[in-house]
Amino acid sequence: MEPKTIISVTGLGYVGLPLALEFAKKFKVIGFDINKDRIALMKLGIDPSNELSNHAFKDVNIKFTSDVEEAKVANFHIIGVPTDIDKNKVPNLNPLISASKSIGKILKKGDTVVYESTVYPGCTEEDCIPVLEKYSGLKAGVDFNYGYSPERIVPGDKIKTVTKILKIVSGNNPEALDVIATVYGSIIEAGLHKAPTIKVAEAAKVIENTQRDINISLMNELAIIFDKMGIDTQAVIEAAGTKWNFHKYQPGLVGGHCISVDPFYLMHKAKKIGIDPQVIAAGRRVNDYIPTFIAKRVVQSLIEKNINPGKANVLVMGITFKEDVSDIRNSKVIDLIKELQDFSIEVEVVDPYGDPNEVWHEYKVKVQSKPTKKYDAIVLAVGHQEYKNMTYSEFEKLSNGPVNLFDIKGILNKIDFKNYWRL
Repeated sequence: MEPKTIISVTGLGYVGLPLALEFAKKFKVIGFDINKDRIALMKLGIDPSNELSNHAFKDVNIKFTSDVEEAKVANFHIIGVPTDIDKNKVPNLNPLISASKSIGKILKKGDTVVYESTVYPGCTEEDCIPVLEKYSGLKAGVDFNYGYSPERIVPGDKIKTVTKILKIVSGNNPEALDVIATVYGSIIEAGLHKAPTIKVAEAAKVIENTQRDINISLMNELAIIFDKMGIDTQAVIEAAGTKWNFHKYQPGLVGGHCISVDPFYLMHKAKKIGIDPQVIAAGRRVNDYIPTFIAKRVVQSLIEKNINPGKANVLVMGITFKEDVSDIRNSKVIDLIKELQDFSIEVEVVDPYGDPNEVWHEYKVKVQSKPTKKYDAIVLAVGHQEYKNMTYSEFEKLSNGPVNLFDIKGILNKIDFKNYWRL
């Protein structure tokens, strides 16, 4: 691609912003997002997602805007908006369609459009491209080219950043693929994999997280079985892990914007073509049940200690979907909190990363800056580094009587605690 390439990136969240900033080291970039508050922060060199330092905004040629007309100068457009599911667990393509409309309105002959959002196979060509054609008045494959290059960014990972993750690229024809590969290849140090078709690239992305979801669901089901048998699941995994070909997946709350969502995209497409997926659906059911299972174990422990759950105070430590990040999207800790509250338990939540205003806005759950009382049980729900460093005496100060700890991530040494439970 010639140096005159100008890139627009639509959607400046966990995926779009770091990608846009990397491209802006070599190209002129227009960063477009409909959230004006986020744009205002980025103009000040602040990452609203708290993933990047202000240093990432230095020495880059980028313009942040909430006006899509300013992206009209670009000839290479990247769309990386969120793809979620609705309350019925059906793919919500509204943000993707809306972004396609916006780019369609400014699309010019000779432009290239690349989608990065996780979707089901066929979505790019069947759902998105017709929208681009409608709002641009142009013909795909004739007036403009397009492709799909799935995002693979892991929130919180400071080692495998965007340039250090191998990138899958695909295009609607060989010419488009060459252009897309050249542009991405200019920043991706880990190399590229050229998928033969766009559908192959879409499918590759959606099964990455589906495979992980199923593997974790097996461990969660085993944890439920072993708990009933009085066997420590972590000890079992440690023992089994001594075999060279055993994969040490861990049980736990499976939330976030990818693993807990992507399987539903594949299931949705499968059902549309007349296939009822059994294994994928079973894995989702098991993982969705885990918050209920944990809540019941907490209630059981309270009853065993002659504590009325309706008069109990429980501290939940951590509300983000994973350790050491501020991302609260699809956090299964929320489900756990709701389950505990359904037993009339008084639940207090603390988290050093989750933004209290954002949590309240999304889930109507209050997050405290620090614990305010003593508790009948403590649920260590997220393995933040701050919690890993806590001592028994610190938990003792928070406890109403002997420490009653539920270490969901298994980050502490169970030998240090008498009343200790982990998945």
